[in-house]
Amino acid sequence: GFTDHVALGNEEWNPWDADEKSELAASQQRYEAHLKMIKYARSHLEQTSLRVQIWGKAAIGLYLWQHIFGGHLEPGDMTAQWREGSQKAGKTYFSFLTGPSVVPGYFSVDAEHVVLVLNGREPAKIAYATQWLHYAQTLMETRKIQHVVVVLLGNEQCNNAWIQPYLKRNGGFVNLLFVTYDYAFVNEEDIFQWPLGVATYRSFPVVEPSWSMLHDPRSYLCNFLGTVYKNSSRETLIEILKQDGLDKLCWIAAREQWQPQETNASFKNYQDALLQSDLTLCPVGINTECYRIYEACSYGSLPVIEDVMTPGDCGNSSMYHSAPLQLLKTMGAPFIFIKNWRELPAILEKEKKMSLQEKIQRRKKLLEWYRNFKAWMRQKFINTLENSFLPRDKG
Repeated sequence: GFTDHVALGNEEWNPWDADEKSELAASQQRYEAHLKMIKYARSHLEQTSLRVQIWGKAAIGLYLWQHIFGGHLEPGDMTAQWREGSQKAGKTYFSFLTGPSVVPGYFSVDAEHVVLVLNGREPAKIAYATQWLHYAQTLMETRKIQHVVVVLLGNEQCNNAWIQPYLKRNGGFVNLLFVTYDYAFVNEEDIFQWPLGVATYRSFPVVEPSWSMLHDPRSYLCNFLGTVYKNSSRETLIEILKQDGLDKLCWIAAREQWQPQETNASFKNYQDALLQSDLTLCPVGINTECYRIYEACSYGSLPVIEDVMTPGDCGNSSMYHSAPLQLLKTMGAPFIFIKNWRELPAILEKEKKMSLQEKIQRRKKLLEWYRNFKAWMRQKFINTLENSFLPRDKG
């Protein structure tokens, strides 16, 4: 605008002419100084931003990328040999690789910081995970990468001793470890608890809450679809439901053998059960934490959790004293926790008396909590990496 005014000033006398010219010059200087500042900030940001490559070699990598990070993968086909995605978050540029074709030495490592997502649940998986760790170690030794972070699907009894020698604190090269279940070594310094999440290996989807999911009446008070092991609390649960005819009000499908592979029909059935019932019963398995908890949250069905410790090495850490499920409890999960399934009839009686309006409010609270939980885990993950690997500002 100034220049037009100044040009006009040549034709007719303008008492403010000199002022305007100096104002124009000053604004030009301010603009240039601002540009310089932006350029400096941009180059400074580029220097300090992290490039992180995530190698998803276990199904929980998909929970990390698609559910917690809200990231996309190309191609969309779950069975593709190679899938990748990227996103900028905080000061960090993340890229994610997964699929059977991602094998050591056959893809380009284009970041100095690597997150390895591994499965350490049983000996065969550990052997495979170890190959990846050795590959990462070679890249460290040849200075191709600077830092390694591991996200580990831990053993259900928290028997993760095999990973310990790889940690930097024990003379290894792994800077940070995020591990599932109530691992007693969690210290919030270099070892962090990570949520188990949904069963992405069975293609459990990212569920977007809909109006009807929140507002529609649901046909069943509760659901339990799962394996009933001999002499387990699950047998007690089924007995209690049958005793008072409560099984008629709930969607119960018990089987005697665990089936790792779902058929399309059985999976659709399971999702319908979550969507059609107000409560999802979560009896303990080998561990108290199970995929069902997170899957129920995805559909706004409140988890009723058997809050007892399972046999093994899981338990309280130096940081948390609320095992089992310390991560969920610390984050204020609005679930129903019970010590014994004999408490269930009273819960279901109360459920029968609840109005739809009260249930809608509860669903809203649950879905909102779960959204915040995932956002919090994402932020915590990013902050932990940035605090560990970005140069500290001298200030």
